[in-house]
Amino acid sequence: MWWFAALHTNMLMAYRRYASQTSGARVLDAGCGTGGLLARLDGPQSAVGIDADAEACTRAAAKSGCPVCAGSVDALPFAEAAFTAILTADVLCHRGVDERRALAQFHRCLGAGGILVLNLPAYRWMMSRHDAAVYNVRRYTKRGVVALLRAAGFRPLFVSYWNMLLFPLMVLTRKLLPGGGSDVHEQPGWVEAIGRAATGTERLLIGAGITLPFGGSVLAVAAKIESGHA
Repeated sequence: MWWFAALHTNMLMAYRRYASQTSGARVLDAGCGTGGLLARLDGPQSAVGIDADAEACTRAAAKSGCPVCAGSVDALPFAEAAFTAILTADVLCHRGVDERRALAQFHRCLGAGGILVLNLPAYRWMMSRHDAAVYNVRRYTKRGVVALLRAAGFRPLFVSYWNMLLFPLMVLTRKLLPGGGSDVHEQPGWVEAIGRAATGTERLLIGAGITLPFGGSVLAVAAKIESGHA
């Protein structure tokens, strides 16, 4: 699906731009779901997944070939400084997650200079039947994400909205038209083509370091600040 393809590509682009790519890199996909993003990381020698859903963990392990465990991002079962990077896609917004506790766990499990890459849904006023269907209870602004990261001991490196070009359509379908349930389902080929073209265009801008002024999601990259350092 075009949206998941764009989400994963954007996160990988941000990770590869800001994170260390040394042979000792160790990456956690926190809230890996069925493993779509995990399968595109650097392989079973350097990537690990965790998800609260045991069935999703089984599918993610089979899809990616990486080790995956069942558990909560609020209480990660990993040692301090275990990872050089953590990626987490639309997890802090979930009803079963304490956003501040999860960020504290990410900070604990990242090594010195470790990188956090996260994606979150944008704008509280955009809460809709889609969020109810996927158990989202929070949506975010860029400013809110920056404040949350700083409070948790991270230094934001890059924060941008994305899914800007299709955002008016997103507002129309979720806020103004009748309907129920999640937007996560197969789309006609022409919808897929438009979605991939629009998000691909945005990716060129984001890849050049340009932040987009609005959109359906927030993409953020932040570095762990060590205790005693500003």
